[in-house]
Amino acid sequence: MTAWTPQQLEKIGSTDDFHISPYRGDGTTPGTPTWIWSVVVDGDVYVRAYNGTASRWHRSAMTQRAGQIRAGGIDAKVAFTPVDGEINDRIDAAYAKKYAGSPYLPPMISTRTRAATVRVDPR
Repeated sequence: MTAWTPQQLEKIGSTDDFHISPYRGDGTTPGTPTWIWSVVVDGDVYVRAYNGTASRWHRSAMTQRAGQIRAGGIDAKVAFTPVDGEINDRIDAAYAKKYAGSPYLPPMISTRTRAATVRVDPR
C-alpha cells in the first residue's frame, strides 16, 4: 500500500469536489464518477455512501476493491478498504467540521452511512 503525500492530503482535505469511480466487473474499466464527501483523518482518506451499503458505488467498491478518484486536481488509481470500529467517531467529527451547517450532515454521520465507511488508499 502506498501513502498519500502531505500535499495530496491537503488538496483532498480542502476540496468539496471528490469523485469516485470503482472499477466495473472487468476490474479495469472505471465506473461513472460519483460525487461524494470525503474527509482526511490521521493521514488517511475516508468516504461514506449517502445511501449506505446499498449504494451502487459502494457495492462496486467492495466487490472490486479498486478504482479511481478525482479530487482537488488529483487523479489517482486507488484501493478501497471497508472500515469499522472506533475510527468512525473521528470520521464523524471530521465530517461535522468540514461540512458544518449542511442539511446533509446528519445523514452522513448516521448508523446507515457509518456502515458504508471506506478508506481510500493510492495504488
